[in-house]
Amino acid sequence: MASSAAVLKVDAITIPKKFLALLPGVALLMLVGLGGKVLEQSITRYTKAHHLVVPNIEYVLWAILIGTLISNTVGVANIFKPGVATYEFWLKSGIVLLGARFLLGDVVKLGAVSLTLVVIELGLSIAFMTLLGRVFKLSPKLTGLLAVGSSICGVSAIIAAKGAIDADDEDASFAIAAILALGALALFTFPPIGHWLGMSDHMYGLWAGTGVDNTAEAVAAGAMYSDAAAKIAVLAKTTRNAMIGFVVLGYALYFAAREGRQIAGNKAAFLWQKFPKFVLGFLLISAFASVGVFNKAQIGDLANLSRWAFLLTFAGVGLRINFREMKRQGLRPFLVGALGEVAIAAITLGLVLGASRIVKI
Repeated sequence: MASSAAVLKVDAITIPKKFLALLPGVALLMLVGLGGKVLEQSITRYTKAHHLVVPNIEYVLWAILIGTLISNTVGVANIFKPGVATYEFWLKSGIVLLGARFLLGDVVKLGAVSLTLVVIELGLSIAFMTLLGRVFKLSPKLTGLLAVGSSICGVSAIIAAKGAIDADDEDASFAIAAILALGALALFTFPPIGHWLGMSDHMYGLWAGTGVDNTAEAVAAGAMYSDAAAKIAVLAKTTRNAMIGFVVLGYALYFAAREGRQIAGNKAAFLWQKFPKFVLGFLLISAFASVGVFNKAQIGDLANLSRWAFLLTFAGVGLRINFREMKRQGLRPFLVGALGEVAIAAITLGLVLGASRIVKI
């Protein structure tokens, strides 16, 4: 009896402490995100008051730049790191809440286009990254991690694949650093190219969702173009994320056969374990919106909550970009990743432009 009381007492103390440990980092995310918003609004007011014609830089980019500046100057102190790491939770929450702005029919219609592009992108990306890895003589598992990361959903895919193929921590670190660096670069290259080509919000959103690795960066790249583009980028990227279980299972089977071992457990259970559950949340909220569970005001409130979640996400994207850490990882993975990313960006751009001629998007 006494031991049970002790356990309850420990749990009662531990849970609040874990929660409290997140607060400084979440407060930093909020501060950085709001700083980006205030900076955008201040510049807009100043340029209007002085009749200046300058390109409008969205708060998304300012939040990322402020976070990057902090990360690469004073650094992110240990007290903030647990809370900053919650940016992935805010990202997934934002995507789920954004489902309220999609009718299920639109999801199915655009999802079919996205799925077609994703399947083609997956095959071409994996083949090209595998070829590059062999040319540059990277280890098979590092090549596999880079291929999975660049073709599906960046860091999440690398982490999922690492355990499945029994890769070394060093290989995972190399692959993650390369993907993070190149995801950050996409934020500064995709929007200008989209504007230069005169892409519609739908076309650009599809390109960002299929061409940018990490989900956070894909959403940010879409939001830097327009709100409508961000919605499409989320849908295309969500479709892409849904493929993670199948691709990781394929790599697990390949390396198991290569090393003369078998995968333990049921393959269906493996797929469910790797499947990103927030995709189901997005579809569920979309289904509720489609059958009229939410009224117009409630949909607006959910969309607003989604924007706040993304505000914290974009701040986290900047705060995790550390150029010193990336430099330590070495040159070859970055070179392979960079060449692969340029090719994937060009391939997906070509796919979207081609699809726009066949299907009205």
